[in-house]
Amino acid sequence: MAGFRTPSSGLSAPRPAAFGADPSGERMARIRRSPHFRDGVFQNPGGTARTRPSGSAREFAKTYFDRETRVNRAPRGTVPVHATTLADLARPPATGLRLTWMGHSSVLAEIDGQRVLFDPVWGERCSPFPFAGPRRLHPVPVPLAVLGPVDVVVISHDHYDHLDMPTIKALAGTDTLFAVPLGVGAHLERWGVSADRLRELDWHESTRVGGLTLTATPARHFCGRGLRNTQHTLWASWVVAGEEHRIYHSGDTGYFDGFREIGAAHGPFDATMIQLGAYSDFWPDIHMTPEEGVRAHLDLQGGRPGGVLLPIHWGTFNLAPHAWAEPGEWTKGAAEEVGQAMAFPRPGEPFEPAGELPVEAWWRAVSGPIAHPWRRPRSTEGMAGTSRGDLDLAGER
Repeated sequence: MAGFRTPSSGLSAPRPAAFGADPSGERMARIRRSPHFRDGVFQNPGGTARTRPSGSAREFAKTYFDRETRVNRAPRGTVPVHATTLADLARPPATGLRLTWMGHSSVLAEIDGQRVLFDPVWGERCSPFPFAGPRRLHPVPVPLAVLGPVDVVVISHDHYDHLDMPTIKALAGTDTLFAVPLGVGAHLERWGVSADRLRELDWHESTRVGGLTLTATPARHFCGRGLRNTQHTLWASWVVAGEEHRIYHSGDTGYFDGFREIGAAHGPFDATMIQLGAYSDFWPDIHMTPEEGVRAHLDLQGGRPGGVLLPIHWGTFNLAPHAWAEPGEWTKGAAEEVGQAMAFPRPGEPFEPAGELPVEAWWRAVSGPIAHPWRRPRSTEGMAGTSRGDLDLAGER
């Protein structure tokens, strides 16, 4: 594995291709010049973020392997995947903006005549190995070949559930461009993407692709693929602005004040794709809860409901102790409380933010009850003696 040497020969063991490559040469020189790179690593906005689970390993293991909660971390039936066809995607969006959530953080955005593919992960596992690691809870809704031409692939950071080597290798054989955070281009070049097809950006830098402006914006997260994480690749959220529409993809991030600044500089947005799954009290700095995700969307919209929020980073891989359907259920409740429009498409289901939104809580058919211990009930008449946690269960509204 990377960084290991055999005691007998002193030779380095082969580095798995899925680990990618470390930045070097002019790429590394550019990283060192970044105002966000200090003391040998990239820095998070607002100070240091805890990137390792807090608390003891024993506490985490007790929570993660708890028998009663573990059963809820996977669907109890087949996830309803939408059967999108090539004809569906070949038809231009009537309003000029269409989003298709492919599961987890992968979204195809058709915006003002161009096609942007965010964080494409078509692999069976988000892992460096095909035989181990978190496996899909539902199949890929659309074969990669059915997508048709893509103008630009946007990568938020280099973790396995966002940067998938088999998917990138497949796309390397096309003529699509790649917009990536600073340093991530080293991975892509190792996997066959030529340097002239890379647009590698630091935070607040922009690039033009056809009629679109893509801007890398801050996020609160971290990076790394191998056993030795050098923190030499940046993580980012992304703004994509066309002549008529603006969209935002959060990548992975904890909640931070920078959402207001991003909204003031680039918003408001017709739609945001916000990470609000795989959260835990063990790592509160680097992933958002549903309530934080809704708050981030409001910050991006200038403090008031507007546009459409598409929840991402949930439903496809089991990456945290919470129940599989909890992000969808809790986000629905949090958005309803503030009057924010939401879209809950089945994986692979195209929708237009300016058109009819998919709002059915489809996950309830394959999920156990999800309690809302935090939610304020709409009415408490006739509920004397009922605890708040019992007031609102999935399937009872």
